[in-house]
Amino acid sequence: MRIAGAPISWGVCEVPGWGHQLTPERVLTEMTELGITATELGPQGWLPVAPAERAAALAPYGLTAVGAFVPVVLHDPEHDPLPEVDRELDGFVATGGEVLVLSAVSGRAGYDERPEPDDAGWATLLENLDRLSGLAASRGMRVSLHPHVGTVVEREAEVRRVLDGSAVPLCLDTGHLLIGGTDPVRLAQEHAARINHVHVKDVRLDLAREVQAGRTGYTDAVRQGVYTPLGQGDVDFAAIVAALDAVGFAGWYVLEQDTVLTAEPRAGDGPAHDVRRSLEYLRSLHPEGVG
Repeated sequence: MRIAGAPISWGVCEVPGWGHQLTPERVLTEMTELGITATELGPQGWLPVAPAERAAALAPYGLTAVGAFVPVVLHDPEHDPLPEVDRELDGFVATGGEVLVLSAVSGRAGYDERPEPDDAGWATLLENLDRLSGLAASRGMRVSLHPHVGTVVEREAEVRRVLDGSAVPLCLDTGHLLIGGTDPVRLAQEHAARINHVHVKDVRLDLAREVQAGRTGYTDAVRQGVYTPLGQGDVDFAAIVAALDAVGFAGWYVLEQDTVLTAEPRAGDGPAHDVRRSLEYLRSLHPEGVG
């Protein structure tokens, strides 16, 4: 089991107005203090954009770069996503990142509303997924598609459409899948071989159902605590780990408990407490071979 951190667990997010944004220095320092040895890179612009500068910013902390979550418009026939993804891969080369975690975003700000593409849009999306997988492979990296609330691939039918219409592997984000209506345990059991990356989130099912019913927006649900430290919500992680172990999963388990901060936490306080609890819980499920 390879375990990594993610800046979103400290409230660092690409969405404008999401909340108070902590500095890389604080987040990366707290990761290392928790014994985390690898991390996703965070939203574009949080670390320096220039590849060499990004690598230099990460180097003092001794953290392995796993890759990054990269939101991209994939369904628009008039938009070619390859140039922007190719530029992002330059940063992966510099830092040693290996996983391009793609999200098929709407093109709108935030994740509280989304379009529903027509058949032409879906054909474009599926073609782009395979094109980007080939681009990443040509540079020694792999792609993982991240089903995500508020994007084109959110609901179970859309996840199934990707599985049937593309060869792209999936990022098993246990939180976004559950909120979007897909049982992450069943998906792991039925399609373990298509999963090459995992974002581990525990979820309060009562709040998830409020989002599903349209009574609460996604961002408000995050503010209300829809994501909990691992082991305190309603996701069966033991079953997920067992399903992935059964096919020899060797990818990353990324601790990703999205949160919204309203102010700078005091030194020694803040999101690190929840990350510590999640880390301890995840390690308890796989006591041998934890990285």
